[in-house]
Amino acid sequence: MFDFIILGGPILWVIMALSVVACAIIIERFLYLRRISGDENKLFVRIKASLLEGHYNEALSICDQNLSPFSTLLKIGIENRHQSEDVQRDILKDAAALEAPALEKGLSALGTISTISPLLGLLGTVTGTMSAFGVLGKFGAVSDPAALASGVSEALITTVGGLVVAVPVVIFYNYFVSRVNGILTVLESRVNTLVVLINARNGITEKSGSEGL
Repeated sequence: MFDFIILGGPILWVIMALSVVACAIIIERFLYLRRISGDENKLFVRIKASLLEGHYNEALSICDQNLSPFSTLLKIGIENRHQSEDVQRDILKDAAALEAPALEKGLSALGTISTISPLLGLLGTVTGTMSAFGVLGKFGAVSDPAALASGVSEALITTVGGLVVAVPVVIFYNYFVSRVNGILTVLESRVNTLVVLINARNGITEKSGSEGL
């Protein structure tokens, strides 16, 4: 295996370094998205129950205990419950736009790695081929098969290495993009539900106050 890496030359080392970075991003994103997706349903059920009872401080406390894009938006919505419905929606829309980068963290790097890995493999193919032809040009014949084989090996190994890295990275990149889009859709739905709950509760409170007068 080590001989295989040596034959790939310096470009293969670069490709391998990119694969390590990609693996780190994939693991981190997988764990992060799994955590916030798992917490979201439980969090919303608890906050919804508190809002229906009019326990806003309790709902805010629940948000503070669960750090995620969902809890951040829900907290902002609750804190601005006295605003008009249109203002609430505008505030939450702006807040959601600020949370998107946290969900998309690392995805641009994955996309870049998936693009440049096969290109680096192609570059290795070119340099390896140039090395092989350099041997032929220098000696005029294959007097040193080992030197010729070294260039050919670099040409083939780097191509394989670039593709081996790029293919799974593309798959995970598309998977994460799909997950993030799904989370953003759920986030929008939760925000709309939150606005409806808050304004419904405000309507009940105002009605009770009017009847008391």
